[in-house]
Parts: sequence; C-alpha cells; structure tokens
Amino acid sequence: MKVTDKDVLKALGTVQDPDLKQDLVTLNMIKDIEISDTTISFTVELTTPACPLKEKIKNDCLAALEPIANGLEIKIEMSAQVTSTRGQSFTLPNVKNIIAVSSGKGGVGKSTVTANLAVALAKSGAEVGIIDADIFGPSIPTMFNCEYEQPEMVKEGDRNLIIPITQYGVKLVSIGFLTPKDNAIVWRGPMASSALKQFISDVKWGDLDYLLIDLPPGTSDIHLTLVQSVPVTGALIVTTPQKVAIADAKKGLSMFKLPQINVPVLGVIENMAYFTPEELPDNKYYLFGENGGKMLAEKEEVPFLGQIPIVQSIRESGDSGFPAVMKDGITEDAFMELSQSVARQIAIRNATQDKTNVVQMS
Repeated sequence: MKVTDKDVLKALGTVQDPDLKQDLVTLNMIKDIEISDTTISFTVELTTPACPLKEKIKNDCLAALEPIANGLEIKIEMSAQVTSTRGQSFTLPNVKNIIAVSSGKGGVGKSTVTANLAVALAKSGAEVGIIDADIFGPSIPTMFNCEYEQPEMVKEGDRNLIIPITQYGVKLVSIGFLTPKDNAIVWRGPMASSALKQFISDVKWGDLDYLLIDLPPGTSDIHLTLVQSVPVTGALIVTTPQKVAIADAKKGLSMFKLPQINVPVLGVIENMAYFTPEELPDNKYYLFGENGGKMLAEKEEVPFLGQIPIVQSIRESGDSGFPAVMKDGITEDAFMELSQSVARQIAIRNATQDKTNVVQMS
C-alpha cells in the first residue's frame, strides 16, 4: 500500500515535543513532506537552533514512522525557527526576543555570563545581539576584544543610526565604544537612561533571534527604562552561591515579579558554582558555598538553568577578549549547555505565557 502525506502526519501526530507537551503536527513543526518510490522525507522545524532535544525528537519521529514505511528510507531534516510573543512593535520590530540579564550585586560575573551565552547561542546558529546597558561600568568591549573600535553611522530618512560592532558572530553596542576608554562616565540617572533608549531605538540591529541586555547590578533607573521602552521576553538572574549574593539576587528577581512590571523570570544561573582545576577536571571545590543559586530557584519557583564553574581560563578569556566558550574544555561545555537551557526556557515561555507588554508607570 502506498504511503501518503496523511499517513505520515497521522504517525507523527503521536510524537510530542518534550518541552511543549504537544504533538509535532499540532505545533505545526512538520514541513515539506515528500514521498517518492524510495524515500519519505520531511523537515522538523524546531523552536530554536539551540534545542538540546533535537536528537530525541528525530529518533522519536523515526520510531513513529517505521511501522508504516514499508521499506522506504526515512530522511529527516532538522531546521529551526525561533519563536516570539512580541508581535508587531514600532521599537525593534525585527527582534524576536529581548532578554534582560540581571544580578542583585556586582562582581558575580553577569557580563561574563552574558558574553559567553551570546557567543554560545550564535555558535548554535541563532542571530544574537548584546546591549551593554551597564553605562557606568561597560565591560562588553573588553570581553569581545574590540574596546578600541568605534561604530559607524548610517542615515535612514531623517534618522542617524548606529551600526553595531560585530565580533564572534554577535552584534554589540556599548557606551564603551562611544567614550574615551579610560575616562569615567559621570552622569545622572536620566542621562544614563537616555543612552539606553538610544541603544534600543537608534541602532540598526536588523533581524535578531535574541537581544541580550547586560544590565547594571541592583535595581535602578536603567531597569525601569528598559521595561518601559520595550516588551521584555524574560529575565535571567545571575548569582554566585554565597549568602550575600543570594540575598541581593532575590531582590532583583522580585523586581521582575512585581505586578506592575510582570516580566517572566526565565531562571537562575549560578556562576562561580565551584572551583575546578584545569588539570583535575573531575574535582570540585565549593569556595563560595554549595547550591545557593539552585536553592533560590527552588524557593522562588523558577527554573534553575545551570552552574558555571570557576576556572582560570574564564578569567583569562575575559581579559584577552576571547570568550571561554570558544575554547575546548569544561567551560565550553558549561556555557553550551547553559545556552541550550536558556533557549529551551524561552521557547517554553513563548508557547505557554502571554506576551509581555511595555510597562506603564508614572
């Protein structure tokens, strides 16, 4: 009996996306079915190129089709189309997801996590950008080895737009590109907020799957300016395990949960979770306490996205401007796994929660 498109869809209707808890056909993830005398071929369109479950989904499809294949070869192409809940927006209309990266206190490695997460997502095939919103302490230019670069401008209509610096596949904008490297930035809050607004609206970002906003520590005018300027897909909370960092991280997390702000918290990232010597990769020494970030996530009922170890190469990579995720080893593994966890939570958030609105506050 000849296999038809209908037969293929019926069989694949039994295969569920493990995260979204619906079948692939209902989710409209099955594309371009073709059946010849020798093959059944189709494409599974995932919700992110960083999907950690693509092999499981592919194998589940093969198992579902085997009983009806009648000896035909099954060819499956895996592609990705990053999801979004933003809808049409006059501000950043071509950016699918805006992700705030926040910490309660300084020194927890928030910018290091932002930089490596962005590069990891770009390595997976996503289009990624970073806004360095830490106006008074910009570190993204140093971490990407482009601290002496200056962005070009382009005129579109009556507007002058900044063209982001592109490094390691990531588009970057920072106040560090626009001011002398060694000069202090002494601005009042409204001036810093104005700079962030310009980075949002006066930059030629193009099409992006993920735009990461590297926020300053704490809760400030910058945070309010962000949520009042654009609909934020979700927030990531970066902390270290020790008690003082957890206490501040909890405050930052609580800000996004406030009813008048209501930005979904995608999860907690525990940085400097343990020390692992390069020569003893199986050894773990908990210098700052153990599982503080994990316990915070459990208490606040938000996802725990992963642990990043302390390794000397991470510090060296930040100083040299060559992100650790680009080097083979445990740091690459940790950040690639983190990027998959983050992409997964964004996809789940987009499938299960309402879109985020721009915050209206007086």
